[in-house]
Amino acid sequence: MSSSSCIESNSTVIKPPKDNVWEGLTGEETASVVKWLFQQTDLNLTTSEKAGEWDNTIRYAHVVLDNRASINPHFADILVGPLPITNQSVWAPLEFPYTRKSQGQVRNLNADYDTIYSEWLYKISASIADITIELFNGTALGLDNDTIEIWGIDPNWQDDGRIIRWDTFWNYPTDEFDSGTLLPLGLYFKSDVTGRDSSLWKLEGWLYNDVFYETTDAFREAFFSPGFVKLRPNTEGAWARTDRLGPLLPHDEQQPPQMVAPSGARYSVDADSKYVTWMDFSFYISFSRDTAVSIFDVRYKGQRVLYEMGLQEALAHYAGNDPIQSSTAYLDSYYGFGPYSFELVKGYDCPSYATYLNSSFYVTETTHTHIDSLCLFEYDADYPIQRHSTNQYVSNTKNVYLTLRSVSTIGNYDYMISYTFYMDGTIGIEVRASGYIQSAYYAHNEEFGYHIHDSLSGSMHDHVINFKADFDIMGVNNSIEITTIAPTTRNFTWSNGKSRNSMSLQRKILQSEDEGRFNWDPNAMMHVINQDARNPYGEYRGYRISPAFGTAHLAVLDSSNLVNAAHWAEYDVQVTQQHDYEPRSAHPYNNQDVYDPPINFAKFFDGECLNQTDLVVWLNLGMHHVPQTGDLPNTVFTTAHTGVQFSPVNYLLGDPSRQTVNMVRVNYANGSATAVETFGQANGLRAVAVEDVEAELWQYHGDIVVRKFPYDPNDPYYEMNEDA
Repeated sequence: MSSSSCIESNSTVIKPPKDNVWEGLTGEETASVVKWLFQQTDLNLTTSEKAGEWDNTIRYAHVVLDNRASINPHFADILVGPLPITNQSVWAPLEFPYTRKSQGQVRNLNADYDTIYSEWLYKISASIADITIELFNGTALGLDNDTIEIWGIDPNWQDDGRIIRWDTFWNYPTDEFDSGTLLPLGLYFKSDVTGRDSSLWKLEGWLYNDVFYETTDAFREAFFSPGFVKLRPNTEGAWARTDRLGPLLPHDEQQPPQMVAPSGARYSVDADSKYVTWMDFSFYISFSRDTAVSIFDVRYKGQRVLYEMGLQEALAHYAGNDPIQSSTAYLDSYYGFGPYSFELVKGYDCPSYATYLNSSFYVTETTHTHIDSLCLFEYDADYPIQRHSTNQYVSNTKNVYLTLRSVSTIGNYDYMISYTFYMDGTIGIEVRASGYIQSAYYAHNEEFGYHIHDSLSGSMHDHVINFKADFDIMGVNNSIEITTIAPTTRNFTWSNGKSRNSMSLQRKILQSEDEGRFNWDPNAMMHVINQDARNPYGEYRGYRISPAFGTAHLAVLDSSNLVNAAHWAEYDVQVTQQHDYEPRSAHPYNNQDVYDPPINFAKFFDGECLNQTDLVVWLNLGMHHVPQTGDLPNTVFTTAHTGVQFSPVNYLLGDPSRQTVNMVRVNYANGSATAVETFGQANGLRAVAVEDVEAELWQYHGDIVVRKFPYDPNDPYYEMNEDA
């Protein structure tokens, strides 16, 4: 059955007051940089389509080179410019924004990905093909008719200069559904893959049913011995598929409620520069390969509140009694949020009437454009922003807000990230997670997860998602004030000499970075204030930072998987003095060298002053996730939800939502209304045109790709594989 929605309303087109300096390179700039790079013989570059594992695949371009033409393959960050490309353009290593000073280079542990499979994993699997057939009725040989697959930990173990990987077998889904992470088979093997010479790699053992075998021969001998316990494999079924299942719910076939925008968009957008204005807010949107959406120059009532607000990194740290779950700690910017910010589904991810924007990223000599991957929309919350009733009148104000949203699907998880702006000056960041869980095989692991299907355990894990908030409250120099609501016992002039138990405010200004790492206190408030900007009543003007939903820092202490790669995950809130050489809390290749990563966030904290200086607040959103039966087939957004809010504190002289006309006051007496005041708002009743959403869904595009070397803007094409 098809459904219908309000016809999409276009936003007002505006021009920004200044160019968006935070936006990525234009298509022409990217093409010119790539062409110039291939002309630099000292870089020894090869086009990606011809490259093998041993080939190097007053605006500057930040370029990441994948240099594989070496016994020590590495990624290299370089700067190219100035732009546009001229005879004076140069390239130079980029290292000033990193704590590790290595000319912008970090090793590439994934340079031999194809060889790892063809010359190692599949050969190991072939050596026990008779066992996998008996256990799982399948083989993993790298053939088209494989029915099981192999993959393992991330990051690899990097202890004592050795590179150790653990891998396990998974059943393939039997249809189009992406349920592979629900189908672990419970057989694991360990190997040392240090170096690039596969002849020197070494198989170091097998694990099955919590018994470790040091050699393949030992495993085979045990397997074919009497009494060997063979565990039941996980196989796909309707339980693992996301299509509708079960009896029809009462009245569910009828059209559900939906929002409309009867007057069209009430915000303005410059789609080219990604500049947005709504009510008293304005901001610029930026988009990158590593972290997707960031927002810059956020202004409220003409004053900058935030210079920058955006995602830094997302960690999913697992735990378990098997080596796969115990050794897995995904740092998702390695894969990139930008490449997986796919086209949004109108009427589902965002209202159909939303304004949709494209996003682009560059990889392997091509620019990929994801059509309609960002959305902007106004929404009327299911509760008012204000109300009060008396015996004479009731007053009520609609709670209308603006949201900027994107969704990035990184592997098995879909992250929906929303930036929301409210009439009272509040700004919110929310992250929701859905998709398939990464599960564990259920065997001897009751302490690490629930038994959720036949041979399946919900593998416990922490999601920790780091955001940067660079506040500029009435100027760049700010302070952090912690106001604690503390119990107190004291005498008052009016208490007749008797002590009274009560509570009071205790205010403290953080003085240095030595005090700048802490967890949320349930009885304290955190304010970013400007001590040089007081309101008429003598109070500091500022913004409060408060957790909104289920924030969590990493429960693991001194993670064996991460070592120095994610110190940002250790606390709820961290505050540093702002430096241009500390622009991010993480680097996408931190997982390639966890002992000495490009950015070691702990090194940001060197005791610098935090009192009335330029500050950056690093905030962790997150969830402790112990999957249960309700996570099958997919985790749902209602429970996997985290957020933080920034709200004015003594910033203005009253509630700014009083400015909206979308309020009502109803006076009444003797059982009937005597007056209705609507304050000049538009009539609420009008005919709304609708159109078929299903027809709109058939227009879903996916990727559009333009080749940048050689540059061919007139021949775009659609991405045809899942690597978009």
